[in-house]
Amino acid sequence: MSGVPPGGLPPNALRSVDIPSLVRIKPGALDRIGLYLSQHGFAHAALFYSEGLPELLVERAESSLRAEGVAVLGRLEVRNNGVEEAQRIFAESPGRVEALIGLGGGKALDVAKYVGFLLQKPFYSLPASLSNDGFSSPQSSLTVGGARRSLPSRMPYGVVVDTDVCLAAPELLWLSGVGDLVAKITAVEDWKLAFHADGTYVDDFAALLSDSTVFQFMARPERDLEGIRLLANALMLNGIAMAVCGSSRPASGGEHLISHALDAHSARPRLHGLQVGTATYLVAHLQDRTDHGAIGRVLEQTGFWDAIARDPFIREEWIEAIRVAPTLKRDFHTVLSGRDRLDQLLAVIDTDPRLAGCFV
Repeated sequence: MSGVPPGGLPPNALRSVDIPSLVRIKPGALDRIGLYLSQHGFAHAALFYSEGLPELLVERAESSLRAEGVAVLGRLEVRNNGVEEAQRIFAESPGRVEALIGLGGGKALDVAKYVGFLLQKPFYSLPASLSNDGFSSPQSSLTVGGARRSLPSRMPYGVVVDTDVCLAAPELLWLSGVGDLVAKITAVEDWKLAFHADGTYVDDFAALLSDSTVFQFMARPERDLEGIRLLANALMLNGIAMAVCGSSRPASGGEHLISHALDAHSARPRLHGLQVGTATYLVAHLQDRTDHGAIGRVLEQTGFWDAIARDPFIREEWIEAIRVAPTLKRDFHTVLSGRDRLDQLLAVIDTDPRLAGCFV
């Protein structure tokens, strides 16, 4: 949203919040996508799906669409998420397309979402895993000139999460989603710190919505159908919190800056949520009002730390990322701003028992 200040909309702003018109989070939802489109009067769709996605999932979506008389005018396997590619697809899109469907992981969803934004057509988001909150956010993560950027987009018209499909996805993707979710705790606290530091406007409802989504999952952090439902609900509602305030503040603080720095400087960047979840635990140690113990426990309960230890981070890369992180976004105050926090965070990395084996 152009012209929006770093903390979101000013208190007296008139606003219209873009939220999904359809939300289905349940087993078997993939096989009902045709019904969901037909009920909304859409008869012509384009289907975007992730490279390497099991063909059975694509066939199930197409079968459901055919059964309800929805014609698939375009079927595209998304191999890259460059903005130039998305713009080319936009230019070549059939004029009769009434809705776009993104099926699979981040690249397919982001490209379909962005093309739908350019076409001003409804977008249905069908994640095959829950590795981050991008499936329901009002931005698209695309590469621009070789660098990843979050570009203005719009909230999905429909969010369809088949909990059976997401439960069958690799466990590491679920752990990434857990890491991205707990980041909302430190992000909201950084938002409040920014208010006290420079008057950044805090949207109370967006902050409350973001907080509440996290703690519902943390009360039951299990990898089963109910746990998948809770994680999907939480990540989706956090996307809506961003739409409410017109800012990434409910979801992104200093922990995301560290992850963005790792993306730029690491020889092998890891899944977004794995980086963010670890950075969240570190940043929470700096925030007086954030309980780093609660964050550490839920990451321990889910097996997050064990997964990191099996493929540990490079300590030197994190040192550089922590140094660079505060410089990445102007006018974006976090707990990392103002003074050098490197020594404090290195002390946590080197001495905290939960991080034993997580850095080499």
